[in-house]
Amino acid sequence: MVVPILIERKRDGHPLAPAEWRELIEGYVAGRVPDYQLAALLMAVYFQGLEPAELAALTDAMLQSGDCLDFQGLATPCVDKHSTGGVGDKTSLLLAPMLAACGAAVPMMSGRGLGHTGGTLDKLEAIPGFRTGLGLRETEAQVRRIGCAMIGQTPEIAPADRRLYALRDVTATVESVPLIAASIMSKKLAEGIGGLVLDVKCGSGAFLPELPRALELARTMIGLGESRGCRTVALVTAMDRPLGRACGNALEVEEAIEGLRGRGPSDLMDVTCALGVEMLLVADLAADAAEARRRLDDVIASGAALERFARLVEAQGGNPAIVDDPAALPQAPVTRVWTAPAGGTVREVAPRPIGRAIIALGGGRQRVDDAVDPAVGIVISARPGDRVERGQPLATIHARTDADAERCAASLAAAVSIGEPVDVLPLVSHRVTSAGVEER
Repeated sequence: MVVPILIERKRDGHPLAPAEWRELIEGYVAGRVPDYQLAALLMAVYFQGLEPAELAALTDAMLQSGDCLDFQGLATPCVDKHSTGGVGDKTSLLLAPMLAACGAAVPMMSGRGLGHTGGTLDKLEAIPGFRTGLGLRETEAQVRRIGCAMIGQTPEIAPADRRLYALRDVTATVESVPLIAASIMSKKLAEGIGGLVLDVKCGSGAFLPELPRALELARTMIGLGESRGCRTVALVTAMDRPLGRACGNALEVEEAIEGLRGRGPSDLMDVTCALGVEMLLVADLAADAAEARRRLDDVIASGAALERFARLVEAQGGNPAIVDDPAALPQAPVTRVWTAPAGGTVREVAPRPIGRAIIALGGGRQRVDDAVDPAVGIVISARPGDRVERGQPLATIHARTDADAERCAASLAAAVSIGEPVDVLPLVSHRVTSAGVEER
């Protein structure tokens, strides 16, 4: 295998053979193919795409680069969800315990922040002591015991995806349908699940802002899942404004806990429950959407979902006191209220610059090896369409220093505009299955 020749062929728009993809991925994981060559190949894929046979081969090679979870003999149906990434998106923190409380097994494997978006692992690791690096056997035992686990890609699980994921983040090759699809599906199929619900984001803050590309991604991932025996459904959801109010790791954990208490922001709870309904349906744990929604409402109202979250935190080494005392989460030393610069209607709350502002605060990564400050972030009360008065509080900045807070305030001034109202995307716009696309 002469890697530069393969890069050249892909660069010029010609496909690589499935065996070549397998050898490339095996060589990369073994250290025979360096980062700089894979980075060049990723950029070629970004511009040229992958043919179906290439995509299947890449996905399988990434899946087979490690071991898989095994839930044979478990009577409980195994199901998971995955989001393509957004700002303020903490639905995974709610869904894993909610679905476990409904009788599903949820071996949820997640990622870290990517580009301007937050990552579930970074949020979980804001909980003091929480371990996301569980091994396979430990994960299997925990899921059998309490119904859920929330983990990252350890060296055992899809190691090729783990390395490629970090490489894409720092080489501007994130927004590629085949690379996104292969990344997501390789690690989801490694979970040993029978059902998967995909939250495909659309709008200005999504990696794929345009609806046609979001639908293309949904259909691509559904094809990969269904052809490998995993029932797969996708919902297209809005990312033209942040989801919920809290943006930043510890702040989002606190808001997720409020959601499990039944006190979460309405947009967050609507999207969470829409995804949860689909998860119960693909797991055959509800006869229809109405029954599924009732079951989700019941586990929140009874406290069963919150209790399951506390068990999850304790099982993975975290401090369960955070459930009752948010002050046990990391706290930023500087808080600053940001107020409306003028009266009028909130026209836009742009998620992409808000995500970048959080990275600048230290709440995300600019390089692969950057440390993440779990305490920093922004809590935004403003919503598109809100009428506001000059000087009205619209957000609270949580920062490490006064200078950081000042820079973040300038970013908010650019992200939140006041003027003539504009239409926003519906929270859930489409449902996609192997049978086709349904507009909601």
